[in-house]
Amino acid sequence: MALRRKVIASMVGLLFLSQVLAGCRAPARRPAVQEPTLSLYVNQTGEVKRLKIEEYLPAVVAAEMEPSWPLNALAAQAILARTFTMKKIQEGGVKAHGTDASTSVEEFQAYNPARVNDNVRRAVEMTRGQVIKYKGNYINAWFHASGGPRTAASAVEGLNFRREPAPYIQSVPDPGMAITTPENKSWTATFNTAEVAAAVRKVTGQDPGTITAVSIAAKGPSGRATQLKVGKLTVDASALRLALGSDRLRSTLLTGITTGNGRVTFKGEGYGHGVGMSQWGAKALAEQGKSPQEIIKYFFKDVELVKAW
Repeated sequence: MALRRKVIASMVGLLFLSQVLAGCRAPARRPAVQEPTLSLYVNQTGEVKRLKIEEYLPAVVAAEMEPSWPLNALAAQAILARTFTMKKIQEGGVKAHGTDASTSVEEFQAYNPARVNDNVRRAVEMTRGQVIKYKGNYINAWFHASGGPRTAASAVEGLNFRREPAPYIQSVPDPGMAITTPENKSWTATFNTAEVAAAVRKVTGQDPGTITAVSIAAKGPSGRATQLKVGKLTVDASALRLALGSDRLRSTLLTGITTGNGRVTFKGEGYGHGVGMSQWGAKALAEQGKSPQEIIKYFFKDVELVKAW
């Protein structure tokens, strides 16, 4: 009996020692990542504010999407806005002001605190800290209003973006086409030839000469014009769209171009560059019961949703 008690005691001791040693070998828990604070240049007043990112985001989401839209569509927009913010800060922020961000849509992204409602606040809170990554890096979180029948097949096709690869962009049917406004389904935009010539000079630094014809010189896989022949010059279609005014020439998904009587008339579908998430598509998917994460993974391929804080 005494020998048995000694054996049991020895076994208990060894078990205790092994647990202690195992505890010593266990990796320490990583500390929780703190929510970042950003510096925001307010373009209207010139002041610089310091805000937690989750404080900043509601005014962005409210400015970029209709605040009354379905919660899950707004939440998908919040994840994109958070990702956009982090990538831009990582790239150096707004160097013109020496800040992380600004309230200018040309410099950073749209920002309008007056449009924030409880729906927007909830969308930001329910996705707190969530960002989109591809192979460990923040993606370019592109979005647009309406992709027409299909979104753009690449960032090159829709934006002539060549600074870095964006293999997570794909062309998918835009479910928003069924519910979007009539002007996004089919639109017409007319310019006088002097306007078109000025836009070409702005883009290329060259004079196109007398404009008697404008035609599509090249298309991408989704059907978007990538190059336009204007007079004697060939011009990048996405750059010409911006020069003519992206609210007037609503997309490069052109269905027809006519020239005559000193005017050029474009017909097309969709609204925006077509790259990444269609906002009307997000609305349609949310109305079908899709989660914010499912919406994002519909438009972006092989991406990972990560909780950064």
